[in-house]
Formats: sequence, C-alpha cells, structure tokens
Amino acid sequence: MIGWYVHHHGAGHRQRLTAVAEHLREPVTGLSSLPAPPGWRGDWVLLPRDDGPGTADADPTAHGVLHWAPRHHEGLLERAARLTGWLHDARPALVVVDVSVEVTLLTRLAGVPVAVAAMLGDRTDRAHRLAHDVADLLLAPWPARTEPGWPDDWQAKTVHVGAFSRFDAEPPPSPERLAAARAAWPAGAGRRVLAFWGSGGDDVAVADRSAVRERTAQGWRWLDRGGSAPASPDLWAELHAADVVVTHAGHNAVAEVAAARRPAVVVAQRRPHDEQVARARLLHDQGLAVALDAWPRTDAWPALLDAAADAGGAAWARWSPGDGARAMAAAVDALAATPSRRDASSGSPGSAQVNRSSHLGTEGAEEVGS
Repeated sequence: MIGWYVHHHGAGHRQRLTAVAEHLREPVTGLSSLPAPPGWRGDWVLLPRDDGPGTADADPTAHGVLHWAPRHHEGLLERAARLTGWLHDARPALVVVDVSVEVTLLTRLAGVPVAVAAMLGDRTDRAHRLAHDVADLLLAPWPARTEPGWPDDWQAKTVHVGAFSRFDAEPPPSPERLAAARAAWPAGAGRRVLAFWGSGGDDVAVADRSAVRERTAQGWRWLDRGGSAPASPDLWAELHAADVVVTHAGHNAVAEVAAARRPAVVVAQRRPHDEQVARARLLHDQGLAVALDAWPRTDAWPALLDAAADAGGAAWARWSPGDGARAMAAAVDALAATPSRRDASSGSPGSAQVNRSSHLGTEGAEEVGS
C-alpha cells in the first residue's frame, strides 16, 4: 500500500496523482483536504483543513522552522490525528507527499519512508531543507540536470522523470473535434491564440488582457479559458486548434502545452519561492518557448506572438518525453518494494536517477496551509 498526500491549493497536485496512479503496481490511497477526483477507484482519506479560523497570531511557522503549523488549531490537530491513525491502520510501504513540509515530517516521524514531489524555485529555506533532508526520494517532474543550489545528497536521491500531464496518452483530436474547437474563437481571419489559466490564482488584470487583445487585433483572435474565464469544454482539441498558446508557468499548464507540442508564450506568475519564475527561465534557457518572468508591455505582444509561432512546438519533446508519469510510478514502486527486492531489481534510488537521466538526456510551493 502507498499513501499519496495531495495539497489542496489548485488542481495540479490532484491531476499529478491521477496521472501516476494508473501506472503504479502498488494500490494507492489518496490523502487530502480535497475530495477524490472524478472516477477515482482507490481509497481516499479526507483530511480536515488547517487554514480556517483560529490561525491569526498563532506562530504558524514554529519560529521559522516550518511553513504552517499554527498553535491550538483544531483542524490541524484533527488532520494530524487522522493521518497518523491511517498510517497506523494501513501500514503503508511509503507515502508520496505533494506537497507539505509538515506532512513529510509527520510521516517520517512515524517511521514511514517518504518520497517528496520536488518543485522548482528556491527551496533552500529552513523548512524545505528539513523536508528534503529527511526524504528518501525526491521526484522531479522536469528534464535531468544538476539542480542549482542543491547539496550533493539531494542530487543523489533525485529522480528526474520529465514533465507529464493527463494528456500524454491522448491521440490527436479528430477532425470533427478540431472543427468544433475552432468554432469557439471569435469570427475573423486572424490566427488563433488560446490563453488559459489555472485554478491556483491569476495575476493578470482583465484590463491588461483587453489591452493586449486590442493591440493584436489585426492579426490574432483570442480565446480565454480557465481562471476568471469559463473552463474549456475540450482543452485538448482547443490546444491543437490554437496557432499559439499563452499560459502561466505552472507545472500542469506547461506540461499540457508540451504534450500538444504547441508554440507558446509562457508568462510566470507570482508564487511562493519563485517556482514559476524558475520554470520560465528554464524554458527560456532550453529554447522551448517564449518564456517571460512577468506580464510584458502591451506593445511587445505582436512580436512575442510572431516569435512563438515561428519557433513552433517540436522542441517540447525535450521537456515532456511522454512517459514521465510511468517513470515516476516506477521510481515510487521501487522505493515501496522491500530492500531485498529493491536491491535485486533496480538498485538504490540514486541508481534510478542515473538510468533515467541517460534516457532523457541532459538538455538543458508550498502554499498557505499544508
């Protein structure tokens, strides 16, 4: 049995679990303050929220050692009791934590091995260092490289699997689906821009987007999805129908664009530890997209869209090889196996990194509450 903790902020952590779970040999139980995703076939432990009333002036960082552990908070106490009760009753082989320093520590203090879903950005603060130090395995959903600022012992237990998304196994949409998707754009002769945003927050003002649409109206037609706009009825088809995609630099948004191999302008939004800024810079350095640290000036957009269209989307194969979810599942299953089975089969987590890095080549948040 494997436990998998899913952070409640945004939709991306839950999507990552569902993508990996179908490839796991071990049964998996979800642990989260979110409800189980639609169609989930395993067990699901619903945890109380720890970020409700009663958190003000309660030293949530425990003198700077943690990210979120407010004193005398009933929700936090209940979720800790429910989690440790499940650990006692289920006796899991390991727990994957995506993401929470506090859940990582609580699980490891109970004597259960922990695999931590690593994230880009500056993770050298005291709380992150503690969680990464105690982790048995760090799972990095981006291409293999030496992580800047990471100590050698973190590097040695990191498995880079490449980015992955819910669309990795999807065939190209049919002509009928593409035609229906194209009909969603405003009528006109310009090329199509799909701008889509996640549920974890949106930094771009409506007025700024309107100004960009007006500035590019001579050559481009825009369709907004997600965030404050309606969700897409068929995002996979709309991605393929777009000439250029504009999106934020979150893990899942970038992975979905990469799976569709679409030209893109990727704009980092403000997130803890500069996660999206780090991803945008990595995309820029590897030449995978027009990637920016922040929303650019309105008059820059015609050139940005043209540059993205000219670059195309073929380079995304270096970011998203198509088997990232399967590779992450294999790393988790290897850690869940008994030491004798693990030693006899795939070696230590460190050797798994060497094999995976060879396959991928060398190109190139905790939120409030836990």
